Amino acid sequence: MNASELIFVGIDVSKDTLEVALDDKSKTQCIANDDADISTLVKKLVIESERIGVIVLEATGRFERKVAVALCLAGLDVMVINPRQARDFAKSLGHLSKTDAIDARALSHFARTLHQSERRERLLMKLPEANQEALEALLVRRNQVIGMRVAEENRLTMSHRSQHKSIKTVLKILDAQIKALDKDMEGMLKKHFSEKLALLKDFKGVGPCTQASLMGVLPELGQLTHAQIGKLVGVAPLNADSGRHRGKRITWGGRATVRTALYMAALSAIRYNPVIKAFYDRLIAKGKLKKVAMVACMHKMLTIMNAIVKSGIPWNPDHQNVSKNA
Repeated sequence: MNASELIFVGIDVSKDTLEVALDDKSKTQCIANDDADISTLVKKLVIESERIGVIVLEATGRFERKVAVALCLAGLDVMVINPRQARDFAKSLGHLSKTDAIDARALSHFARTLHQSERRERLLMKLPEANQEALEALLVRRNQVIGMRVAEENRLTMSHRSQHKSIKTVLKILDAQIKALDKDMEGMLKKHFSEKLALLKDFKGVGPCTQASLMGVLPELGQLTHAQIGKLVGVAPLNADSGRHRGKRITWGGRATVRTALYMAALSAIRYNPVIKAFYDRLIAKGKLKKVAMVACMHKMLTIMNAIVKSGIPWNPDHQNVSKNA
């Protein structure tokens, strides 16, 4: 079927509502972001499934998760995209105003563009395995509890003495929760991801939290090239050139949870991993800023781990060129 005959659906997501556009010109429909209305929407779209090219939603603080999963389970092609990209696309069409209806129609137009892109298959949402989704949920909860603990510690330093007992009690509870979550994550890693992790066990710097981030949030590890995996995580330097101008290479976007875990792993690796330490020292000797050298180490670690998982060959520090085979 030609693209002109297909339907391209844009869905603007908020906490309570979904604004649905079946094309970029017609009137949109507003429905509730709840199980009943989502079920009705899915049934309606399934009837037209042969004519639907792709459905595009913005990532909206996980409020889009319920409808996106329901659409995927129904066998429809779904893309969840970065809100910044969606807004930039809408502006390029001349939509300077911003309403739910305008955003939904712009997403429909964007869906048509992405459908014709060579990146279409890579952008399609793939449902995670149950074990991966559960591990990611544990990791998210751990980060939330750590955030609460940091807040309580900050309060302790500036609080009145009469408040100390209460704050310290809460800190003990939070510490217990962190230990329990660590134990749960460790159990899941051993039970469901031991084969992959066995390949990385001798790669110094990759601790349990980094392992959980890689297994739970980066299922593409070992399936992409080193350039693709670097851009996906947000540690690959991006060009900013125009004509004779050569702009400063920067990194942005990507999966923040994985990037944070890689940063902590790199801090350890530049001390205890001889390969990463030598690489870091070499960059510093060339005059690179420490933060630039650190991001480069994160990128190198990710490249090496991607190559290890892809090849199925365990990490061996004597074979430093393994990453070149990615």
